[in-house]
Amino acid sequence: GSGRQSLARLSSSILEYSVFQIEITRHYRQQEFREDLRRLYFQAGVENKPTVFLFNDTQVVMESFLEDINNILSSGEVPNLYKPDEFEEVRSALAGEATKAGVLDLPDQMFAFLVERVRNNLHIVLCMSPVGEPFRNRLRQYPGLVNCTTIDWFTEWPKEALLEVAERYLEDVKLGDGKAGAEDEGKEMRLSLASIFVTMHRSVSEASKRMLSEMKRHNYVTPTSYLELVSGYKSLLEEKRKELGDAATKLRNGLLKLDETREKVQNMSVELEEKTKQVTQFQKECEDYLVILVGQKRDADEQKKTVAARSEKTAEDEKRCKSIADNAQKELDEAIPALEAATEALKSLNKGDMTEIRSYGTPPPLVERVMDAVMILK
Repeated sequence: GSGRQSLARLSSSILEYSVFQIEITRHYRQQEFREDLRRLYFQAGVENKPTVFLFNDTQVVMESFLEDINNILSSGEVPNLYKPDEFEEVRSALAGEATKAGVLDLPDQMFAFLVERVRNNLHIVLCMSPVGEPFRNRLRQYPGLVNCTTIDWFTEWPKEALLEVAERYLEDVKLGDGKAGAEDEGKEMRLSLASIFVTMHRSVSEASKRMLSEMKRHNYVTPTSYLELVSGYKSLLEEKRKELGDAATKLRNGLLKLDETREKVQNMSVELEEKTKQVTQFQKECEDYLVILVGQKRDADEQKKTVAARSEKTAEDEKRCKSIADNAQKELDEAIPALEAATEALKSLNKGDMTEIRSYGTPPPLVERVMDAVMILK
């Protein structure tokens, strides 16, 4: 902000004072604040260390914190800060110093001795912004914040301070296009940006003064507002750079994809042309094969008809052959008995019968016929 806490710490360090500051947590409430006050009182009152209690408006978790601080500023006492058993520890630690100072070892006198030492060693520094209604209400509700303090007003930063702070804030910001001579260009851009920030801040301050004189309305323009302006620019610049970087990356990736797609399309076009030629050739071959298949089918049909006609003729011949075979079998069946009878008769022939036939000069007709038949069979 405007440097209130930094200046308080610097002055404390110069005077060799210890700085005491509470640490706000999620569950920090009145009980934890009282515990910190007891530690503060022990450090300033018992250990007798010059101490600065640094407190800012962002640490006001509960309004009762300000009530205790108001009591410390007004009288140095915080009502009900110690329970009897807790004060015994402080009392024991202060016994030696109290004896040296001639203080009686009584609870009331020991507590007054503790408060006196605290008042001598403790300095309270309240770092608060005067902007807004809460500050006015707190001053009216806790008058010790005004009556028992010395108010150090932090005036506006001069132009030189605003310019230097802006340049310091922009030191880590990379400006320029990154080419040769970009460093000098970046310095010039930083100086120009810092001048713009100063002009904006001072113009708003002048407009606020004019609004106060014309409309009787306050508009506070603090150094914190100036720091927020510079920090906001840095955050916005980083955000936009990231946004543009992401967009450029997407565009670059898209162009790469388009190039890859174009190359693939070209390769596919070449392959398609080759495949088209192959398909045309295959189609022509198929047409030739189709002509051949049609001719072969025609020949097959003719052969089928011929085979069918032959099959019919063969069937007829088969019927006729079967009829002849049946007739031959019938005649054979009729001839077999005669054959068997002839075979029996042949078995009855002997040498004498043959000699008798040979002795015939002119055989009888029947014998001659039989012999003719024998010769035919032979």
